Amino acid sequence: MSKPKTPRSLPDHSAIAKLQMVRVSPRKLNLVAQMIRGKKVGKALDSLTFSPKRIAIEVKKTLLSAIANAENNHGLDIDRLYVSEASVGKALVMKRLDIRGRSKAGRITKPFSHLRIIVSETGETA
Repeated sequence: MSKPKTPRSLPDHSAIAKLQMVRVSPRKLNLVAQMIRGKKVGKALDSLTFSPKRIAIEVKKTLLSAIANAENNHGLDIDRLYVSEASVGKALVMKRLDIRGRSKAGRITKPFSHLRIIVSETGETA
């Protein structure tokens, strides 16, 4: 006997994509995620394409993955999709040694973070 299948945690009109263990601090990633929250996916893709931030390329790939999941796995209409949630979380932090002058040492922290993008279909019929 196997375990019963876990029910889907999202509504039927939503799709999700995750980016885990990305090498950027959550604070910097949240600046880029904040740009696309609540926008239609076309406008969100445009703002990520022309963003000067380095991490915007990875966020754009994750958004494209969420759009593909919505279309292929759930049969949602791409023209009516919007970014309903773009959440950022902390992952591990690598701690490194920074050798200083006069036999002293400092600490360098190299943070990682997680990104979760949920796209949903609007209720209006266009």
